[in-house]
Amino acid sequence: MLKRKHDKIINIMQLRFFCQVALRGSVSRAADDLFRTQSAITRAIRDLEAALNVTLFERHYSGMVPTEYGKCILPRARRAIDDLQAIPALLQKHHTRTSGPLADAGWLFNTRRLAIFIQLYHVNHTQTVAQQLGITQPAVSAALKVLEKGADSALFRRTPEGVRPTPAAELLYPPVSRALNELENIWSDLAARRGVLEGTVRIGALPLSRTRLLPSAIAAFLAQHPGITLMTNESPYESLVADMRAGNIDFIIGALRQDEDLPDLCSEALFEEDMLILLRNNHPLLRHPDPRSQLATAQWVLPRANAPARHLLDKAFVTLGLPLPQPTVETGDAAMVRGLLQDSDMLAAVSASQMRFETDNGLLSVLPVPLPDTTRRIGLTFRAGSLPSPATQALLRFIYQQVQDGTV
Repeated sequence: MLKRKHDKIINIMQLRFFCQVALRGSVSRAADDLFRTQSAITRAIRDLEAALNVTLFERHYSGMVPTEYGKCILPRARRAIDDLQAIPALLQKHHTRTSGPLADAGWLFNTRRLAIFIQLYHVNHTQTVAQQLGITQPAVSAALKVLEKGADSALFRRTPEGVRPTPAAELLYPPVSRALNELENIWSDLAARRGVLEGTVRIGALPLSRTRLLPSAIAAFLAQHPGITLMTNESPYESLVADMRAGNIDFIIGALRQDEDLPDLCSEALFEEDMLILLRNNHPLLRHPDPRSQLATAQWVLPRANAPARHLLDKAFVTLGLPLPQPTVETGDAAMVRGLLQDSDMLAAVSASQMRFETDNGLLSVLPVPLPDTTRRIGLTFRAGSLPSPATQALLRFIYQQVQDGTV
């Protein structure tokens, strides 16, 4: 869910006018494009400059030229506007209309209206949304009515437990959420232009990043930038991807999906590692002359059946000519794995970095039976075309440094 850090709300209609003036180089041409008067465009630009407390354009007789501050916010502003401008085409596909002119997106360019939609999408209760935003319930209903008219669809259906998003609302949510998050990041861009790093970094943390790499990078980062807020989300991969598509997560760090080719995501490998077999210290298998022969009858703590690591493990056992290991316990939680192994004779198959603290500190032992073809790439996943905030870019530099230093 969007978290606002500033009391002032950026008017997204004013931002639309700003982008058009920057594109066309003059108020008059932008006014013609947007079917507005020149005075309305001029007033909107001045109001936006006052809200941001910067000058966005140099005014010349021949036209308008963005200042350094204008150039600073323009890429992110365009992303926000483009996300909203694309919604009519999405809705046309939803309505199965394959021809005809696209509806104007003007009904979307109201920041408060969009914030009401996002909040209602999350909390599913109009009175709660009204209280959270400091407005009346009729104001919430009125905003929703405008959005539903523009979308030509009901966005929420009433249930005994509150309201629930319709398919049309599910379609609107990602681009609207991205646009509002871009507005929030504009403040961070302006602060960085002044030499100040501020804002919030939201990280999707998969299990293989949580034990060493990410904590070490965060600790080093905060030692130099104590004013930044960092938020981690430990949800399953599919949920993290959905949040990243909505702009609620800046990047995901952890094991990369090897068989996934999604055009709206891009990934960057940081390092590779293999899976290994862990067991308690002084386990009988550590003294066995042929531990591999005992794997078929062992009790196993394994990743869940649909986890990529489980598929790799099954392939490894096929390569070894062994029956597939049968789980006694399925879990992806490192603390649970550690506790189970220390209190029993079970074995666990995990990625090396997942339990590195335990192996480095002698809490658990590694069984000397290699697992072939279990190499996994650990790295970063981003939304294609996204523009990381200055704070996010700074944290990424610390992550790269940790990898370079071998802190993985």
